[in-house]
Amino acid sequence: MELSEVVVAVDLGGTRMKCGLVARDSTVVHRETRPTPRAAGGQAVLDALVETVVELGQKAAADGYRVRGVGVVVPGIIDSARGTVRAENLAWLNVGVLDAIRNAVGPGPEVVLAHDVRAGGYAELRGGALVGTTNSLFLPLGTGIAAAMVVDGRLVSGDGFAGEIGHTRFVHTDAAEQCACGQFGCLETVASAAALARRYGDRAGRPVTDGAREVIELLAAGDADAAVVWDEALQALVDAIVLYTTLLAPTRIAIGGGLVGAGETLLRPLRDALAGRLTFQRRPEIVAAVLGEEAGCLGAALMAWDAVANLKEEEAV
Repeated sequence: MELSEVVVAVDLGGTRMKCGLVARDSTVVHRETRPTPRAAGGQAVLDALVETVVELGQKAAADGYRVRGVGVVVPGIIDSARGTVRAENLAWLNVGVLDAIRNAVGPGPEVVLAHDVRAGGYAELRGGALVGTTNSLFLPLGTGIAAAMVVDGRLVSGDGFAGEIGHTRFVHTDAAEQCACGQFGCLETVASAAALARRYGDRAGRPVTDGAREVIELLAAGDADAAVVWDEALQALVDAIVLYTTLLAPTRIAIGGGLVGAGETLLRPLRDALAGRLTFQRRPEIVAAVLGEEAGCLGAALMAWDAVANLKEEEAV
């Protein structure tokens, strides 16, 4: 009897790896999370990633599945021609991630390496909040900020560099903070979930224990410091969305990441501000992303299955 087929999918974005075995119809037959040992350095992260891929493959075999592909998505700048990754938050500088995975799994499975946010955007496009769009944006507001851009029906990669809207300067006052990228006043320094928690702690003189979620709760309770950092984050986000809308005219923008947990507290002010700022531009819908933390992992699986399908087409020619 022919074995059921799956792909291994791993999302290395965030503080923990999101992993799964995913069937061709996008059913997740196994899911788990694992720690990402960032504090131990770049080699430790690579070793943990490779070990995870191998062990998920072993899990699939033990459960009676045939592994057809591997999809791994990571933050940073990906050189698709060389299969290398540069990611400061993983302590990777042109690390040969693709070759490491291929050497570990051996011949047979198709291996895909892609950007975590673009993979999340692809999942939202195929089966989430962006279904039916040809010009749209997936904008997760998490530890950092990057974007997945859909332009004229295609997900834009820009040779691995596209979508880094979080590293565009939107704070121009003396209060502009230095970003991890080296610039001052980047969107990520004021409007990411991590920035919201950090800036509230600095302003209030005490750290929050539950990150941006706690700041949102304090905002709802009428905390004045929470209101200030929230309003500053919204202002920068609106500036970024107005710029993107003017340049690329999306019909829908799906907000994801940790801050989308604020719901209409976040989405309604964005809609209202855009209505007041946009004149001739096409006004996009502002909606919540729907796939949550699984978006990147599902996108990795979809990309792996696409690679399997493309291989079959090539073999048939």
